[in-house]
Amino acid sequence: MKAVHRIYLLALCLALLAPFAHAAGLADKVQEHTLKNGMKLLMVERHTSPTVAAWIRFKVGSADERSDERGLAHLLEHMLFKGTKTLGTTDYAAEKPLLDKIEQTAQLLMLEKAKREKGDQAKINQLKKELDSLEKDAEKYVVKEEFAQIYARNGGSGYNAFTSKDGTTYLINMPANKMELWAAIESDRMKNAVLREFYTERDVVMEERRRSYDTEPEGELWENFLATAFVAHPFGQPTIGWMSDIENLSRNKAETFLHKYYAPNNAIVAVVGDIDPQRIITLVEKYFGVIAPGTPVGPVAVEEPRQRGEKRIEVLADAEPQLMIGFHKPTLPAADDYVFDVIDMLLADGRTSRLYKKMVVEKQLVTDVSSFTAPGSRYPNLFVIAATPRAPHTVQEVESAIYEELERLKKEPVTERELQQILNKLEFEESRQMLSNGGLARNLTEYEATAGTWRYLIEHRQRVAAVTPADVARVAQKYLVRENRTIGVITKQEVAK
Repeated sequence: MKAVHRIYLLALCLALLAPFAHAAGLADKVQEHTLKNGMKLLMVERHTSPTVAAWIRFKVGSADERSDERGLAHLLEHMLFKGTKTLGTTDYAAEKPLLDKIEQTAQLLMLEKAKREKGDQAKINQLKKELDSLEKDAEKYVVKEEFAQIYARNGGSGYNAFTSKDGTTYLINMPANKMELWAAIESDRMKNAVLREFYTERDVVMEERRRSYDTEPEGELWENFLATAFVAHPFGQPTIGWMSDIENLSRNKAETFLHKYYAPNNAIVAVVGDIDPQRIITLVEKYFGVIAPGTPVGPVAVEEPRQRGEKRIEVLADAEPQLMIGFHKPTLPAADDYVFDVIDMLLADGRTSRLYKKMVVEKQLVTDVSSFTAPGSRYPNLFVIAATPRAPHTVQEVESAIYEELERLKKEPVTERELQQILNKLEFEESRQMLSNGGLARNLTEYEATAGTWRYLIEHRQRVAAVTPADVARVAQKYLVRENRTIGVITKQEVAK
C-alpha cells in the first residue's frame, strides 16, 4: 500500500471513530446547573467553531391542555414571536389599552357566536367590524419580527420553534460572543411576553389547519387515525387543535396558560458550543435567575383504556391509497420500549430492512414503507407502520404482507447478525446526530424532558444491546396482535361523471 493511501485510510478511520469517542465521553462533557427557580441548564463545551446552539425546551405540550384549551400550546408557539413590553412595540403604554379593548370585543363576539343559530347576526357583524377597526388601530404600534431582526443583525441563524404533544422548544444558533444578547432577549420573552396581534395570528393558525389538515388527505388521515387509537388520552387530540377549538381560544385564556407553565421551573436550557461554562452560568443566573417559577406541569392523570378489538378508520379522498397500522405500546424508559427500537430498525430502517426488501424490492407491493413511534414519548404511545401501495396492488394486499412479516417476528428468532447490524447503525446514527451543536442540544433537552434525564443518550445503546431474540418474539406476541391494532386507510374516491 502506498504511503499516501495509508495516510488517507488512517485519517478516514479517525474521522469515523471521532463521533463514537464523543458519544462515549458525553457523560464527562455535559455540565449541569440548576437555578433556585428550578430552571435546568445543560452545557457542553466544544471549540470546533466560534458558534453556540441555544435551545430552550418548555415541558408543556398539547398533551397538557384541557378540553377547552386544545391548540393553545401551538398557538402560543406563534405568539411568543410577537415581542414583549419593550420589543415588538413602539409604545407599549399606548398599545396596552387598545389590546384590552380588542380582548373585550373578541370575548363578546365569541360569546354571541357560541349561541349558534340563536345568536344575533346583526350584533355579530357589528362586533366583527369593531374588532377589525381596533386591530387596525393597534397595528401602528407593532414592530414586526423584531426578535428575528435583532438576532439576524447579530449573526444569529436558524431562529425557530416547534410544538409537539410533549413540549415546546425555541432555538437559535449564535456567535459565541453574542450570548449575553441571547440571555437578555430570551429572559425578557419569558418574563414580559405580550400576546399582541392575537386574533390576527389565530386566523393564521386556522388557515394553517385548513391547508395542512382539512384539505390535505394525509393530514386528515393522521388526525383521525390518532383520534381513533386514543379514545381517552389527550394523545388523540391534534396539536394544532380542531377548528372549533381554535375559533374559541382567547387571549385571556392563552395568557393564563402562558403565565402558569412557561416559566423557569418547567424549562430546560441546553447551550452547546464555543463557551466558557462558568460564564454561561453567570449570564443565565443574571438574566433568568430573577424570574419567579410557575406551576409545575403535572402528569396527565387519564390512562388510555386497554384496547379490546381492532379499530378501523377510512378517509375517502381524491388521493392515492395510503395505509397506517398502529399498535399500542409502552414508552421510555420501560424495558419493552427498547425492544420496539429493535423491531423498528429491523422492519423498516433502510434498504436492508425486512419490510423494504420484501415489499419494495421483491414483491414490489409498495413505493415506500416506514415505521416509527408516535405521537409522543411522555406517555404510552403507538408503534406505527405506514405504506403506500404501488398500483395495481391494493391496500388489502399490502396489509396482509405486513402481517406476514409481523408473524415472522413472533415465530422465527432474529439472528445475531441482524442484531449486530442494528447496533452498528444505531451507534452511527446517534453519533451523527451529536456532531452538530444543534443536534446535541436538541437531544439533551428532548431526553431531559421526556425520559427525565439526558443520560438516556448514554444508556440507550447499552439497553438496546441487551435485547435478545427471545425479547423480540415475546414483545411481538404481546403487542403486535389484532385486538391491539388500529388501521387507517385513504381510499381513492371515485369522482362522479
